[in-house]
Amino acid sequence: MEIKIGSKAVFIILQVILWIIFIGLAIDGTGLLVKTIATLGLNPENADKFWKAIDLTNVYQFDESQYVMLSSIVIIVIFLKVLLFYSIIRITLNNNFSMTTPFNKIFRKFILTLAYLAVGIGFFSSWGIKIVQALTANGLKLQDIQQLKIDGAGVWFFMAIILLVIAQIFKRGIELQQENELTI
Repeated sequence: MEIKIGSKAVFIILQVILWIIFIGLAIDGTGLLVKTIATLGLNPENADKFWKAIDLTNVYQFDESQYVMLSSIVIIVIFLKVLLFYSIIRITLNNNFSMTTPFNKIFRKFILTLAYLAVGIGFFSSWGIKIVQALTANGLKLQDIQQLKIDGAGVWFFMAIILLVIAQIFKRGIELQQENELTI
């Protein structure tokens, strides 16, 4: 007995996965933002009760400015990822997007948006990795970059380059499609 899953079912499953990742990242970023504000504005000793997923209390105790910088970078990376998934969700819900004519300006803009977000994630991730390496060289014990959610800067840059190439291909496809419509 063979089970066949149609493209519509796969699309719905992918949308559910996108929403789960989007919500998870948004909760993660908001939790760290609240913890950072609580650490700086309230009592730093009680701030660790707010969010335990990412713990930078060692950095705060070492140097407050380094804490602010590293927390800000991690928050920026997380929220850029949130924007990336939001963009993907938005295009899947867009009624103006048609798979019958994929070479359109909406989809090219979507690909460029993803590419620019990937560049931003790669830039801030590599910056955060350098800060973590410098702090670790000073003897601080920190979570590894996977737990800080700033790993894979090279992968993000690679993805951005691929998306920029695809955007150029789509640009040419749009031009050819417009020429084809004019000749008909």
